[in-house]
Amino acid sequence: MKEKIEKLIKLRKEAMLGGGEEKIKSQHDKGKLTARERIVLLVDEGSFSEIDMFVKHRTNDFGLSNQKIAGDGVVTGFARINNRPVALYSQDFTVFGGSLSEAHAEKICKTMDMALKIGIPVIGLNDSGGARIQEGVVSLGGYADIFLRNTLASGVIPQISAILGPCAGGAVYSPAITDFIFMVNNTSQMFVTGPNVVKTVTHEDVSFEDLGGAETHAVKSGVAHFTFETEIEVLENIRKLIDYIPQNWKEKSFEKSFDFNGDFTVAGLEEIIPDNPNKPYDMNEIINLILDDGEFFEVHKNYAQNLIVGFGRIGGLSVGVVANQPSVLAGVLDINSSVKGARFIRFCDAFNIPLLVLEDVPGFMPGTNQEWNGIIRHGSKLLFAFCEATVPKVTVIIRKAYGGAYDVMNSKHIRGDFNFALPSAEIAVMGPKGAVEIIFKREIKDSKDPADRLNKLLDEYIEKFANPYIAAERGFIDDVILPSEIRIKLINAFQLLKNKADSNPRKKHCNIPL
Repeated sequence: MKEKIEKLIKLRKEAMLGGGEEKIKSQHDKGKLTARERIVLLVDEGSFSEIDMFVKHRTNDFGLSNQKIAGDGVVTGFARINNRPVALYSQDFTVFGGSLSEAHAEKICKTMDMALKIGIPVIGLNDSGGARIQEGVVSLGGYADIFLRNTLASGVIPQISAILGPCAGGAVYSPAITDFIFMVNNTSQMFVTGPNVVKTVTHEDVSFEDLGGAETHAVKSGVAHFTFETEIEVLENIRKLIDYIPQNWKEKSFEKSFDFNGDFTVAGLEEIIPDNPNKPYDMNEIINLILDDGEFFEVHKNYAQNLIVGFGRIGGLSVGVVANQPSVLAGVLDINSSVKGARFIRFCDAFNIPLLVLEDVPGFMPGTNQEWNGIIRHGSKLLFAFCEATVPKVTVIIRKAYGGAYDVMNSKHIRGDFNFALPSAEIAVMGPKGAVEIIFKREIKDSKDPADRLNKLLDEYIEKFANPYIAAERGFIDDVILPSEIRIKLINAFQLLKNKADSNPRKKHCNIPL
């Protein structure tokens, strides 16, 4: 027995080395951690339980029969993060460049299958050169097996991807299906076709970083939800994200203890909102005043910045925040912000996370660029997501709520549970000046002093319509609240809605306007 135990210990040591000391050094020289080092930093200390450590590939062509390494380029298993169970896999670039083989894919699928059975999040740490060319279609089939599981698990368990090296070709579609993607600046790349192919086909000369680096996907494409300077920051922030989300679709997020006897008066909020309705301000300042301890975990921070989305807590409850940002494009809704918001709302609804909407929106972005690229279709995604969501939904109209954007931003008409407005709110079909110029066009034109007449009519219109009280009279607004009351109103609303039950008609699935 002693010899058998010693053999097991020896085999474990060999497996732990992956591609060997030289390859590990090469990984470190690139400023990258190894697959196992990443796991150690990500999970609670001592909680990782590995499976399939001794799996090897089954290919004998191209000399691979003499290159069989235990683990076959991916470390898989189960652990705890913030004392909550998770499943994870971490690709090992020191073994065949982390390339995906049949056995490699089987390990990932096995882990995902178990996660789905027991209802826990899956985290993928991606660092791979792509499909293992020597295995041909078998490796491609392995990718498809993973894609299928990503799709079936969507909305059932949270799926998180960290891109910690190259991710090219078909490999990009697994992370793309998952709920959140993390990338590292100057280390991570994602692209369907690399720079060489791009140059051959389209004659564009582009670098790896410009084509598919972290900044590109965080700012331009919106593929990446989070980017950080180091792998360590990525792993730390995955831990933070896990703290806001539940284990699966049947559960709710962890509720932190909260002292309901405190003073929840908000000071200074009214000073943030300018008297001039056309003057911008930073919605983040209001978000920080409203959320518990001012802590806000923003998602898609650098993409479509005219809409803010992210996680926080109110009264100890995890909430998803959706807020217009007046300091960027006046907070107008466009194609990118609509898609960004819709995706986030659908995640929150899938996993029972209540929604807080902070509204200051002048409408949808006009122009041929938006119309020709489908603002109608893309804008309706945001509307669809809000209409479909059955989680608790609370809206506060901070300032502008104009036109169709008023309807879209979780209005009472699309099942908003509580809809509040500050005294500064303006709820109208359009901005006062445009409305007056249309309604009183002939009267203004025929007057002796058109400018003076316009200003008088404008003042009358603002007094009568550019306020929240007509909507409140109709019950479209549940209450007009003082800025100082906003936090206590929200705490009470979300506590009251904790056991809310709502549903949609039975169907196979919806047909969101993709």
